[in-house]
Amino acid sequence: MKLVAFVYGIVSYVLGSAAMVYLICFVDNIVVPKTIDTMPRDASVAAVLIDLLLVALFAFQHSLMARPWFKARWTRIVPQHVERSTYVLATALVLALLFWQWQPIAGVVWNVENPLGKGLLQALFWSGWVILFASTFMINHFDLFGLRQVTLRLKNQPYQPVPFVEVALYRFVRHPIMLGLLIGFWATPSMSAGHLLLAAATTVYIFIGIYLEERDTRQALGETYERYRRRTSMIVPLPGRD
Repeated sequence: MKLVAFVYGIVSYVLGSAAMVYLICFVDNIVVPKTIDTMPRDASVAAVLIDLLLVALFAFQHSLMARPWFKARWTRIVPQHVERSTYVLATALVLALLFWQWQPIAGVVWNVENPLGKGLLQALFWSGWVILFASTFMINHFDLFGLRQVTLRLKNQPYQPVPFVEVALYRFVRHPIMLGLLIGFWATPSMSAGHLLLAAATTVYIFIGIYLEERDTRQALGETYERYRRRTSMIVPLPGRD
């Protein structure tokens, strides 16, 4: 069973990573067969509702499965060492549904044609995803994606949660992963109506998710996290923090 769990963790990791790569291509309209703007149609109530429902489904899954109370109940069914891998797999499946059923909506919100401006926005777009992936390694990438848990199980070693540390970007902002996502969704030289809908809906979810995450972390770490909150910014590094 330990080997089965290990293989399951690897498969979940590969699918989760593939979903993230597809998301980048999906948002930037490159390489993949269907993107955010593939064959756009005029806006309709049905299209907007479907897209919002897809984002809401992702938000629900992503936040619900991350809550401590849900994990406590969920691990009565799913072994604890594959709980994170299952979370990653579920995220990949929900994203795949979003990619498949997304309703592209026509309409140009902005379109930067100046080569310099276009190049700067494209560079900013890629920097957002670099920030996101780099930030996962600043804490523990393989724990975040479930591989550390199944590897320790395979070695018959007990799991110890990753300790709270302030390292690299986390010394200046509390949520650099979310910062990377926001940049990745908003930095584009050509913003369609459909892209704007996804960016706006995801931004709302990001700040709701941050609220829920910080509430749980304050309960878990107490004053340690409160002091960290007081001296760091939530998303954007700001001067003058204690």
